[in-house]
Amino acid sequence: MVATVTPAVDMSTQVGTVTLSNPVMTASGTVGHGTEVGEYVDLTALGAVVVKSLSAEPWAGNPPPRLHEVPAGMLNSVGLQNPGVEAWIEHDLPALEASGARVVASIWGFTVEGYSKAASMLSPVAERLLAVEVNLSCPNIEARRDMFAHSPAATAEVVDASAACGRPRWAKLSPNVTDITEIAASAVEAGAEALTLVNTLMGMAIDVESRRPRLGAGGGGLSGAAIRPVAVRAVYDCRRALPDAPIVGVGGVRSGEDAVELLMAGADAVQVGTATFFDPRAPLRVVQGLERWCRRHGVTHVRDLRGAAHG
Repeated sequence: MVATVTPAVDMSTQVGTVTLSNPVMTASGTVGHGTEVGEYVDLTALGAVVVKSLSAEPWAGNPPPRLHEVPAGMLNSVGLQNPGVEAWIEHDLPALEASGARVVASIWGFTVEGYSKAASMLSPVAERLLAVEVNLSCPNIEARRDMFAHSPAATAEVVDASAACGRPRWAKLSPNVTDITEIAASAVEAGAEALTLVNTLMGMAIDVESRRPRLGAGGGGLSGAAIRPVAVRAVYDCRRALPDAPIVGVGGVRSGEDAVELLMAGADAVQVGTATFFDPRAPLRVVQGLERWCRRHGVTHVRDLRGAAHG
């Protein structure tokens, strides 16, 4: 009997000019600012670690409660709490580097100037970062607290202002819009090298006994398995509208097959977020599951899955 040889899988991929050893990263806001998840996962086994979004100055975030589990997902209203760029560079980045992690920073601000300042503060450590994810799903206090990602013009302005970081910029967009392809096109035209699709959906839960919202800030962002079809649609539509744009898919990824679905929709890589709250080893399980799926289906290069659903 002749033994069947399972072909090796080349797991490497490209997100624009950024090369990843495999297409699975952590999602910003779900694994802290440093090596917290490294207690459970060898960070060198992941494509990259995307840290929690950083502002130019420290920010305290929203009042508790901040998290609430819902069917097939979670509501969060952490409010982008962070120590500020300067403290992160001093205290957290060295530990990430010592772990061997490949690092993607994330920035946010209440104003265009805030984004520009955060980006500028990262420029001295640019060579220590793979990329900078620009989190556009933040309230714009200059426009009555509408999110930057709800406007093509505001999106373009922020992406352009973030160029001072000196690294490839990935624009992280909100699904809470009528036409995400219009916003995505504005981000790319303004200089975003890649698109991260998508951030959370706006949601709310109410305690029927107390008759009050379950989160301290009222509403929050819905994430987890419930939003994966939304992410798949956003990735698919943006790949069709912008065939050459690098895309990172994020939203409800819990398994290798979930990752395959986003890759087939048109993503070059994926991020794992909410699943880490339930299992800190989830990103590594996704890497392993993706490789097993490729072996079973005779896929020798994971990049061959990109956009396969488009025919």
